[in-house]
Amino acid sequence: MRIVVCVKQVPDTTEVKIDPKTGTLVREGVPSILNPDDANALEEALRLKDTDKNITISVVTMGPPQAEVMLRECLAMGADEAYLISDRAFAGSDTWATSKVIASAIRKIKDYDIIFAGRQAIDGDTAQVGPQISEKLDIPQVTYVQDFKINDNEITVQRQLEDGYEIIKVKKPVLLTAVSALNTPRYMAVDKIFEAYEKEIITWTIDDLDITKEGVGLQASPTKVFKSFTPEPKGKGIMLEGSTQEVVERLLVSLKQKHII
Repeated sequence: MRIVVCVKQVPDTTEVKIDPKTGTLVREGVPSILNPDDANALEEALRLKDTDKNITISVVTMGPPQAEVMLRECLAMGADEAYLISDRAFAGSDTWATSKVIASAIRKIKDYDIIFAGRQAIDGDTAQVGPQISEKLDIPQVTYVQDFKINDNEITVQRQLEDGYEIIKVKKPVLLTAVSALNTPRYMAVDKIFEAYEKEIITWTIDDLDITKEGVGLQASPTKVFKSFTPEPKGKGIMLEGSTQEVVERLLVSLKQKHII
């Protein structure tokens, strides 16, 4: 069985700042990490491989050449092979164009049974790429997976909802997007780190895929970002002191003055 895991290198959002003049992200000096939800997706694939050594795990990403570091991290965690889809023609691609590129790469890999992806990337928070990949591959999808079991060709999925969960049965091949409740990602193994840097990262450009330059990149992306900005910080709060009755009376007066009540 082959499992394909879609991963993405993202800026650590705890370090991200926005240039107030240009409205764009300041990436200089910001560390890049494996997208957290993608780490959960990879971990679930690795758990399956722990029980069945015949499983092959392929990790795929679309990104710049430096994403190779993140792919080697995935190999050090236990993935078998890694694919870097990189070309300047992909620059500016939105979720629609990105899913088109990744779906094309997965078609070239062939013979996949399960595609895992993270629920969403922390730099965009759209949760669109996974579902769009499944649509372009014409296979079923289940999002927000918090648990699942495999029985031959059928998979029983527990899908997370805001107020509970639902049970869905689906057949392979299928795309599943993982949430953090699914598992706790493992760390890289020391011995596998050495092996990861000895393995070849398979790199494909647009010339290796069944897509054209006119169908990807900024010009082919229907999503347009109007503006990015950092919200203004809220003012300091007001501390009310005194007895309970005095504080309540002052609070009521203040709320009436501001026409809140």
